[in-house]
Amino acid sequence: MKESRTNALKSFLSELVYAFNRNKISWIGVVILTLLIGMALLAPVISPYNPVEQHIIDRFKPPTSKYWLGADEYGRDIFSRIVWGSRISLSVGTISVLLGMVVGGILGIFAGYRGGFWDNLIMRTMDVFMSIPTLLMGLFVVAALGPNMVNLTLAIALTVAPRFARIARAPTVSIKERDYIEACRAMGFSDLRIMLIHILPNILGDVLVMGSLWIATAVRIEASLSFIGLGVPPPIPTWGGMVREGFEKILDSPWVSIFPGAFILITVFAFNLLGDGLRDAIDPKLRDS
Repeated sequence: MKESRTNALKSFLSELVYAFNRNKISWIGVVILTLLIGMALLAPVISPYNPVEQHIIDRFKPPTSKYWLGADEYGRDIFSRIVWGSRISLSVGTISVLLGMVVGGILGIFAGYRGGFWDNLIMRTMDVFMSIPTLLMGLFVVAALGPNMVNLTLAIALTVAPRFARIARAPTVSIKERDYIEACRAMGFSDLRIMLIHILPNILGDVLVMGSLWIATAVRIEASLSFIGLGVPPPIPTWGGMVREGFEKILDSPWVSIFPGAFILITVFAFNLLGDGLRDAIDPKLRDS
């Protein structure tokens, strides 16, 4: 069994590399994300200054050899704040989507497998949540619970969970009618075992592809909430908060907002490229074309 799983993993990785080689632009996303993750992990080493340390005499300094990306209104080094802010954006984006993936995936598989009353109850509830715009839903939750990293993560997870529930339910409805699932029932396997061992692996690819794409959306939502003051409170640096701080001086000191905004754009772009590569590797129609 262990050898079979190892071979399956090797086969998936080889197909993934093959798909990425056919769609070479996807490698750009991998490289960018690797650099961003490395930057976040090595923030204490990379950043030349403390991100909250103020140098009032250097306020609104343009990019120089001292401040590579300039300084903000308090004389804080923008490059250092971007480096440390990457930890917030990547952590909130990744953790919130993983949480939404787990909760939404469980609800979607359960609804699709059981059908009937439970299917209607769960999916109609998901429809109600999906009818509310993602940013507005996040705003409601953070405004009610308070702006901090935990509440921000929960708010974004709540906005993406219904999407994963729909993605997980659709293939579950068709898979549960296949012969090998009927054989599992005839052998006396429990519903829990069937859902976890025989259905989940068959839908995991679709869920992972959407997960990579929704991390990009989660990063954007986190930046948007931080921009309107409902993100992680200052002085902790966040990309969205930095864009807001320089918004009023966008004409006089554009570097204060432009550089963190550019990192938001690059991160979203990289996750979308990664999602395209994963889709090409998992979708048999795209893989064989």
